[in-house]
Amino acid sequence: MNLSSFKHLFLIVGFLCIVSFGFGQETNKENQSESNKNQKCLKCHGNHTFKYMNENFGIEIKEKMYGDRLIDTIAYSQSNHGMFKCTDCHSPEYEAFPHAGNLRMELMYACIDCHGGDPEYQEFHFEEIEEAFYKSMHYNKAPDAFNCWSCHNPHSYKTQASKGGKISETVTYDNNICLKCHADVSQFELLTERENINILKTHDWLPNQELHFKNVRCIECHTQLNDSLLISHAVMPKENAIRECTKCHSENSRLMASLYKYKSMESRKSNGFVNAVIINESYVIGANRNKYLNILSVIIFGLVLTGIFIHALFRIFKRK
Repeated sequence: MNLSSFKHLFLIVGFLCIVSFGFGQETNKENQSESNKNQKCLKCHGNHTFKYMNENFGIEIKEKMYGDRLIDTIAYSQSNHGMFKCTDCHSPEYEAFPHAGNLRMELMYACIDCHGGDPEYQEFHFEEIEEAFYKSMHYNKAPDAFNCWSCHNPHSYKTQASKGGKISETVTYDNNICLKCHADVSQFELLTERENINILKTHDWLPNQELHFKNVRCIECHTQLNDSLLISHAVMPKENAIRECTKCHSENSRLMASLYKYKSMESRKSNGFVNAVIINESYVIGANRNKYLNILSVIIFGLVLTGIFIHALFRIFKRK
C-alpha cells in the first residue's frame, strides 16, 4: 500500500470515528433528556421528604413523602417500565406543581390497556392473562379493589420466571408478591373485612413447611395450571388448593408445568435434556430422573454382571 492510499484510509477511518462519536453523543443526549424528564418527578417522589412553598404565608414547608407515593429509583430503573417517562402513564397535568387535587382520582392503566392486541407482546398472551384474572378468587372477592397493580407494582415489577435466573430467586421474588398482603395486616385490610390470615397456621399440615416456602411458590398450589401461560393468574379458593404430595413429588410433577416450565422449554430448545437444568438447584422426587440415564445404568449393570459371569467361567475352565 502506497502513502497516498494510506492517507485516504486514515481519513476514512477518522471520518467514521467522528460520525460514530457524534451519533453516540446525540444518543446520550436523548437518553439524558428522557432521564431528566423523570428527574422532575423523582426529585420529590424519589426522596422520603419534599419541600413546597406556602404562597399564603410565604414560607417553605418540608413534609414526609407518603409511603405509597415514594418511588425506589433503583428498582424503577431496573423494572419492566423503567424506560418510560412518568407522563407516559400519568396525566401531563402532573408536570404542574402543586398537583391538582382531582388528579388523585385518575384511574391507573391496566396491563391490557397497553399490551392488549400488540403483536410485539403477543407471546405473553395478555388477553388470556386477563381472562384468567377474571376467574381468580381475588378478583371475584373484591372486583372494585383488586387489579393488576395489587400484585404487580408498576414502578418496580420485573419479570423473573422468563429471565433464566436462579429458581430460588424467582421463588423468593414471586412469594414476596403474595406476602405483601398475606403477611401485612394494613395491606390485607384494604381488600377485605376478614381477619388477617396466619400463613403459618393455615399451612401447619404441610410437612417441612419452611423448606416448602423456600423452594416453591404459593401459586404452585393455589392456581390452576395453564398450558399457554408461563404463569397462571387464576388463583383458586383455598378449599381447591393442592394438598396431595404426589402432585409435585412424582414423575409427572406439577412443578414441571409451573415453576420449572420456562427452564424446561429452554432446555428442550438447546439440547432436549430437561432435568439437567434443574438438577443442581432443587430435588423433586420423580422429576430428577431421565429415561436415557435409566437405560444407560441398566446397560452398565448388565455389562458388569456379564463380566463377572465370564470371569467366573474362565476361573472354572482354568481349574479343570
